[in-house]
Amino acid sequence: MNHNDIIICRCEDITLGEIREQIAQGKHTLEEIKRACRSGMGPCQGRTCAPLIVNEIAKATGKPVAQIPLPTFRPSTSPIKMASLLGGDKHD
Repeated sequence: MNHNDIIICRCEDITLGEIREQIAQGKHTLEEIKRACRSGMGPCQGRTCAPLIVNEIAKATGKPVAQIPLPTFRPSTSPIKMASLLGGDKHD
């Protein structure tokens, strides 16, 4: 198996090769790579793939992993009642 075919972002089906290509094009932050190829935009919001991508950025740039900022994980912008999700609250 070619290492570039390894899936790094399972939610968005993004391979190591795609991540390496983005880094080679000069994208050296998670946010730049996210905007370019949608990595970290699936249900896990990058919790699974972000550390893997950071390691690739560190290897390619020679920077320590600690110097590459991780994204800020944010909760939903509007709280909702569970009953609304279950269809039991018809007044909201």
